[in-house]
Amino acid sequence: MFELVSKFQPCGDQEQAITKLVEGLNDGLRTQVLKGVTGSGKTFTMANIIKRANRPTLVIAHNKTLAAQLCNEFREFFPNNRVEYFVSYYDYYQPEAYIPQSDTYIEKDLSINDEIDRLRNSATSALCEGRDVIVVASVSCIYGLGAPMEYFSMAISLREGMTLDRDALLDQLVELQYVRNDMAFERATFRVNGDIVEIYPVQEDKKGIRVEFFGDEVEAIKEFEIVTGKTLNVLKHVNIFPASHYVVQKDKREEALERIHNDMLLQVEAFQKEEKFIEAQRIKERTSYDIEMIREMGYCSGIENYSRYFDGRDVGQAPYTLLDFFPEDFLVLIDESHMTLPQIHAMYRGDLSRKTNLVNYGFRLPSAYDNRPLKYEEFDERVHQMICVSATPGPQEMQEAGQVVEQVIRPTGLVDPIVEIHKIAGQIDDLMENINIQLEKKGRVLVTTLTKVMAEDLTDYLKERHYKVKYMHSDVDTLERVELVNGLRRGDFDILVGINLLREGLDMPEVTLVAILDADKEGFLRSDTALIQTIGRAARNADAKVIMYADVITDSMKRALDETSRRRELQMAYNKEHGIIPKTIIKEVKNTLEIAKKSNKEISSMSKKDIQRELDRLKSSMKLAAANLDFEMAIHYRDEISKLKEIAKELRNE
Repeated sequence: MFELVSKFQPCGDQEQAITKLVEGLNDGLRTQVLKGVTGSGKTFTMANIIKRANRPTLVIAHNKTLAAQLCNEFREFFPNNRVEYFVSYYDYYQPEAYIPQSDTYIEKDLSINDEIDRLRNSATSALCEGRDVIVVASVSCIYGLGAPMEYFSMAISLREGMTLDRDALLDQLVELQYVRNDMAFERATFRVNGDIVEIYPVQEDKKGIRVEFFGDEVEAIKEFEIVTGKTLNVLKHVNIFPASHYVVQKDKREEALERIHNDMLLQVEAFQKEEKFIEAQRIKERTSYDIEMIREMGYCSGIENYSRYFDGRDVGQAPYTLLDFFPEDFLVLIDESHMTLPQIHAMYRGDLSRKTNLVNYGFRLPSAYDNRPLKYEEFDERVHQMICVSATPGPQEMQEAGQVVEQVIRPTGLVDPIVEIHKIAGQIDDLMENINIQLEKKGRVLVTTLTKVMAEDLTDYLKERHYKVKYMHSDVDTLERVELVNGLRRGDFDILVGINLLREGLDMPEVTLVAILDADKEGFLRSDTALIQTIGRAARNADAKVIMYADVITDSMKRALDETSRRRELQMAYNKEHGIIPKTIIKEVKNTLEIAKKSNKEISSMSKKDIQRELDRLKSSMKLAAANLDFEMAIHYRDEISKLKEIAKELRNE
């Protein structure tokens, strides 16, 4: 059972929204929409729906930052249940590609974030162990993940008192792609000391499993702290899950390799008939090498391109994804659906265009086409019931909705902010005047621009005038974005400049001014939906306001202003009726899932060799970014190298 822990009870129009949506689920409605204004407590409403529906739940957000924030909030609401985080685990990812015009082959290059990889494994293992599971995911949940049947069936089930040969356990661990390492004990490794086998499960952070044998009997199973070796719990049973989502049993692996070999011969023959002899030679050499790697090591670079063979899928059949790890009655909540659903729509075609050149020019077998994200229709088939949540639902979810439930009352009594229209001429001087007013009141400021260049230039301009300001756009590292939001809230700096990343879902009650530059430039970033969302960033502070810089009032601006006024009137009427005085939200600033950043303390525990290895990795990434003319990313890596060197130097001096 889901156990919701909160000192609050549903209020305003939350209770009616929760009741209607749960009734809709019970009545079998396929799609429902919760149209909730910013600050009305949609996350709390979602938590109550999960509790009352009592089903495993997948919450999908359109970016990692929002997913991290939601995960943190759900962990507070459900401290006694499993709340997991599932996003793309790449810090850096250059997909494999071929550009025929210049005969340029770009090899796949990536840097996997070890902590996010752990969290992904934690999510899939949780779905095997119970039903009280919430997984908060980005749209990466529609990408191929390996067959859940293989993943679950290959898990090693250990019970106290069971008969099991120690060496047989070691063989099973190797089959699950665990590595024996008696010196450096890391995730997905095991070590052996006589009759004791210690395992560092792939999904764990600081806890290991100690299996004690007496002959061929499992005498005891203990959970222990990795650093101290201290026993934390004595277990009756434990599951050890595979170290990779792409594991496959040995007999099936040989069958799959035989099929890969046969398809390679067919592809070679097809190329030779077309007199594409270079392509024929290329696909033969590459595939033969991959087959040998998989046979000897259990994996190869790009093994996901052969996933169809290991999963037993037919040509063109949809890949297994995180959705397939859920039981059939699972519930899907689409947060900020007006952004998330279009993302899900767009994933497949972009992937297809890149793979076409790789296959046509002999770099990959046609099976690479089947390593892909789900088409929207395939995603739709796998979701039996979903609730779309947004302040500005898109046309698709509104059209498909069996029920639309509106939630416009904020329990805090906060009304939508006043919106002022200022002329574009002299907008920067006017902006600085208004910033000064807010800074005197200890407020924070968000400024939205249309381009990345404008965000950076404005940031530099304000810095030169001694403002504490930073910018945030798509090139800023995911985890750094989280820290930027928290830094603004803590008061480390006063102004955050951004593009569209400042819109949906970010909860910053300290913000007292939102400035929208070029508000009259019609387009995606200045549509009525985008403007309403941006205005909503100022809806968590009783003293906040919004300034739109525009010379004309566009249709999008007018619709956004009208909707804002409608909501203000409804909230003010509710406040008057119930005698509510609007109060600014007071919310503790927390590190939302510090996933990858190494603290000074963590670095101090690293050996000189580990620090040097990290420096080498960063230097390689910097050189690669520079070679790809991505100088901004190269500068980012250079700064990381400097920080690491400084910290290492301080530690040596200590």
